[in-house]
Amino acid sequence: MKNKASAARLSKSDLAAGDTVVVLAGKDKGKRGEVLRTLPVAGKIVVRGVNLKKRHTKAGSRVAGNVVQQGGIVDFESPLDYSNVMLFCPACERPTRIRHTVLEGGRKALECVKCGEPYQRVRKTEAQ
Repeated sequence: MKNKASAARLSKSDLAAGDTVVVLAGKDKGKRGEVLRTLPVAGKIVVRGVNLKKRHTKAGSRVAGNVVQQGGIVDFESPLDYSNVMLFCPACERPTRIRHTVLEGGRKALECVKCGEPYQRVRKTEAQ
């Protein structure tokens, strides 16, 4: 049985890979970055260049068959909580919430709460 907190987190997955977000809390507060991936079950999000951690790797470990990885210190992005980021609206150049609206013809769309402009999501293939 799932508790209420995890059920609420699953419904707040308005962010997707390719979106631009602003960090609201933590050591990287104020930084802007692109969403790399979302982890909806854990309520986390991975943002490019934010919440960097260091991993110490051993030289000679095999990755992808015969390719030998070089040893050393590798930086990687660690997941952030959804509550610590906010979507960045390119139209009004501010962090904002998004509103779900229904257009004529029954199509659903997202729009910025602050400026009212429709939010155009970047396709995953374009983001990569």
